[in-house]
Amino acid sequence: ITPSVILRNVFENPGWYTQYTPYQAEISQGRLEALLNFQTMISDLTAMPIANASLLDEATAAAEAMTMFFAAKTKKNKHNKSNIFLVSDSVFRQTIDVLITRAKPLGIKVEVCSDLDANLREDVFGLLVQYPNAKGKVEDFSGLITIAKSKEIYTCVAADILSLCVLTPPGEWGTDVVLGNTQRLGIPMGFGGPHAAYFATTEEFKRIIPGRIIGVSQDAEGNRALRMALQTREQHIRREKATSNICTAQALLAIMAGFYAAYHGPEGLKSISTEIHKKAIALKQALIKLDYTISDGIIFDTVEVLVPKDLLEAIKKLAEASKINFWYHDNGLLISVDETHSHEDLIEIINVFE
Repeated sequence: ITPSVILRNVFENPGWYTQYTPYQAEISQGRLEALLNFQTMISDLTAMPIANASLLDEATAAAEAMTMFFAAKTKKNKHNKSNIFLVSDSVFRQTIDVLITRAKPLGIKVEVCSDLDANLREDVFGLLVQYPNAKGKVEDFSGLITIAKSKEIYTCVAADILSLCVLTPPGEWGTDVVLGNTQRLGIPMGFGGPHAAYFATTEEFKRIIPGRIIGVSQDAEGNRALRMALQTREQHIRREKATSNICTAQALLAIMAGFYAAYHGPEGLKSISTEIHKKAIALKQALIKLDYTISDGIIFDTVEVLVPKDLLEAIKKLAEASKINFWYHDNGLLISVDETHSHEDLIEIINVFE
């Protein structure tokens, strides 16, 4: 839910929504501060030391991580022969598709598998997991990341930013990159359009992190001033040297997400994520009472209902008649809840199953 103060003063205010990349620090201190606020929030929630001031969307952020790892590996070893990027089969489908497309011209091979532990071979340079995964399950990847590290394989976690208010942040496992999108942080639903991605990493990658980074500096009079650090990588300045092509309009969405976090504060964010989790658990328990089979595992906001094909069609018909969308697959369906869902919405969903 977008707080009305952000909707009115940022989203509907041309002073904010017409903004482009803030090259001229002299006249951009306000938006630079808002973007620094976004970076700080991402670092806090992911437990990572560095974050950039947003990318396009989650799928392209994952592709940026893959190419960054590949470049780092090649820089370390000129005769680098490892060109396999492992991806868990429980990563979102659209992310896998973008990874495959971006890997081709670089000679990277994307390998999608269910058992990553068994595939940590010498020709693998990096891996990606989803947290919570595409089926809504929360897995502990600390063991996998420790093993990968011992084999000098870079690791990357695509994480739901709001879930990190209640789950262990991937930074605590020692991962190299945490990424995702910030649509949950008060960004209104668009027509399938991208939502500012976040990208957080370690000190090792600070010189090659994609996108813009806002840094704290000093002005001519010695006062605290903000500026874009490492801005030579922006695509307008040295196009042929650019490491990433950012749609700079994402600045607005990053600014809104940062303001959303500032508006609610740490306790407010934790309370929103706890409420979402409670709704999912209530829904899960109600469906178990109705004798539906719910798949095992720890969840945050998504319930997976296992349903035979014939019954699935009947549920789909009733749900669509009530203007409710579920996510269907061969063995059942997924229901995700968020901050906008009311008690009445949950009752309506339960009625469909009843």
